[in-house]
Formats: sequence, structure tokens, C-alpha cells
Amino acid sequence: MPDRPPAPLSILPGGPLGEIRPGDDLAVLIAGACPWLADGDVVVVTSKIVSKAEGRLVPAGDDRSAAREAAIDAESTGEVARRGRTRIVRTRHGLVLASAGVDTSNVSATELVLLPVDPDASARALRSGLRATLGVDVAVLVTDTMGRAWRMGLVDVAIGVAGMDPLRDHRGERDQYGNDLEMTVVADADQLAAASELVKGKVAGVPVAVVRGLAGVGGPDGPGAAALVRPLDEDMFSLGTAEARRSAVFTRRSVRSFADRPVPDDVISGAVAAALTAPAPHHTVPWRFVHVATDRLRGRLLAAMRDAWIDDLRADGFPADSIARRVKRGDLLWHAPALVVPCLVRDGAHAYPDLRRSDAERTMFGVAMGAGVENFLVALAAEGVGSCWISSTLFCPDVVRDVLTLPDDFEPMGSVAIGYPAATPPPRPPRPVEDFLLIR
Repeated sequence: MPDRPPAPLSILPGGPLGEIRPGDDLAVLIAGACPWLADGDVVVVTSKIVSKAEGRLVPAGDDRSAAREAAIDAESTGEVARRGRTRIVRTRHGLVLASAGVDTSNVSATELVLLPVDPDASARALRSGLRATLGVDVAVLVTDTMGRAWRMGLVDVAIGVAGMDPLRDHRGERDQYGNDLEMTVVADADQLAAASELVKGKVAGVPVAVVRGLAGVGGPDGPGAAALVRPLDEDMFSLGTAEARRSAVFTRRSVRSFADRPVPDDVISGAVAAALTAPAPHHTVPWRFVHVATDRLRGRLLAAMRDAWIDDLRADGFPADSIARRVKRGDLLWHAPALVVPCLVRDGAHAYPDLRRSDAERTMFGVAMGAGVENFLVALAAEGVGSCWISSTLFCPDVVRDVLTLPDDFEPMGSVAIGYPAATPPPRPPRPVEDFLLIR
């Protein structure tokens, strides 16, 4: 919409409405408290009284804290961050806020208040009711209180809007200096909500304010506050820091189908840097990650590995159909956008004369190799890149060293197919920890 012309605004407190209970007609109550409403006014209503009138109350029971946690779980579609008892969640409305808007203030100790089921619908219904009761064409905002990332303090924001555009879009325009405006979209509804709280307060019992003098109010209901919710795929901060750290570990899994999209070299290099932080014996760095970067070299390597594998399987007496099935499992390496061969180098290993200590030394370096590769795979997952660790190079180390011209002390430890997943992998079903944790 075009820019609003500079003009003074008035923000007026509405009268107290008394205790709101389920079934109360808010339009009639607000009309009685604000009979002076006029066309073009913006009626700003605290969501709590809308929730109460709509019956969005749940009993607190004997344990109010437990009832609150259960209500938060029921109202949430996902957790964004948690610190202590504080939970930042995403609601079914798409709102990201503390405790899913479940509130225990300004309500009886025996109850909890939930957000309206559809705040935009609530705003439209209240607007229609005010038109029917007073004959006025006003806009209605339903507001709730939120914290803000990187800022102290709370502000009121619009969670329901009717009768005005919630956003003012200046993209494509030029400022007074001739600069193109490329990202300027102003959240007018949120600014009105925050300003209106200054005359309502949190403890004064005044749940309604009226903004007068704003241009562009009235007419169609408009897109509602849903237009203020940032789409999840555009959200650069969809997880809190701790949750993001955990998610990379728990979402990493073997990917079998990759999108036709190259993986940037710096992503692979960054994952190698993470691999090098794994623990290793004797303060060594026993990992080498060979990025097979050209299609031509990759083709030579995979063809030579496949031939060596087939020869081994034939020598072991496997029938042709079984060999074909087994070799087909390695086709994933051909289709992945990137291929990395992790190699173990034991240049820091100690030589022991007795077999027992020698075997222990070899085992320690093998464990370190696995830790390094897992760090590598988790770091890729943190960048949204999928991977699959395949054991094929273990069976033909000489072939791999020959094709890639690697030193003799490089021990290939499988191959890692890398690429962006063709589809979002399904969530991994939880495993019962007690089955794997033995306490003696």
C-alpha cells in the first residue's frame, strides 16, 4: 500500500469491561464502554478477553504448573528453544513465543488462558459486531505480549487483524535520496499494538484501546495477522542455539537419494575442520579426507573399485545374481554430487613387541578414525547436507591408492557420498535408552 501521510494520532483508553466469561458478547461490551467509536478508528483488544469470551480456558487442577506444561505441549507444533523452565515454541498459528501464549495472569488461580483458536477470525467477528451495534466501520486488532530476540522487555504485537493492511510494503519505491528500497516492509499492525499497550497497561484492567487518525482504515477485512507470520522456510533462526547444536546430531542419518545440486567446497572443508577436533591417541592427527573433486577422476575410481569388488565376490564363489545385487548398492556413490574418501594414517602409532599391546594400539586408532568421520558427517548435517558412509574402499585399498596416487601409509576407510537430500529424511524413531545403558 502507499505510504501513510504524516498525521497526528490519538491513542485513547477504552473503559473497563469487568470480568469476561465464556459466551459474553465482546462487541456489545466494547460498544457500551466506547460509545464514541467513529469510522476509521482502530480498536485494539487484548487477546485474553477474546479468549475468555470464546471459552479458551482450561482448569488448572491441583498442580497448576503441570497443567500449564501440558497446555503448552497441546498448543505447540514445535520447540524453538528452551532454557531452564522457559520454553520458546511455535504455535499452530505460526507464532513463535514463550509458553505458546498459555497465560496465568489476570485469570483465576483455578484456570489457564489459551490463545484464541483463530485470532484473525476473532478480529473479523468483533469488527462485524461493532458495525452491527454502533454502525461504525473500524479496524480491529487482537494483541498478545511477546518478548523479542536480542532485545530486553516485552511488547504487544498483533495476532489478529481485520479492517486494515497489517503490513505497509515499500519495496520497489525510492527514498528521498533516490535509493531503491528493497527490503522495507513496515509492520503497521504491530506498531499500533505496541503503542496501544501504553494506555492499557498490564495491571490497570483496561483491555481495550482505540487509535484515531490512522489513514487507510476500513473497507475489506484484509489478509489478517497471518500475513505477519514469517514462513518457516524463510526463518533464519528457527532453532535456538542449543537446539540447533543438538539437532545436527540427532537428525544426521544416511541419505540414499540426493538432489541435483552441487555442494560448495567450503562446506566440505568446514566439515573436515570439525572432523579434526575428534579425539585421537598420543595427540596425533590421524585423519586425511581426500575430496575426489572431478567427475573424471571419480568415474575412474568408482569403476576400478567396482571391478575389484566383482573379482573378490567371484573368488568367494558368489553367484552372478548375488554379485549384481551387492554391486548395485555402491551405485549411490555414482549419483552423489560429491565424494570424499576418509583415510587413516598411523604415523603417530607406537610399535610394541607384544601382540596384545599392538592390537590395542591398532584398535585405538580405528576408534579415532570413526570419531573423526562421525564429526565430519554431523558437521555436514549441520549445514543441511546429507551423507552416506559406504565401506567399499575398505576392500580394495591398493586400487584406491593407485587411482588417487595416495601414499602407501594412507588406509582408505570407506567412501562418503555427499549431497543435499532429495527429500527431507523421515524422523528417526526414538530408541529406548535404557536398552543400551547398563549400570552395574
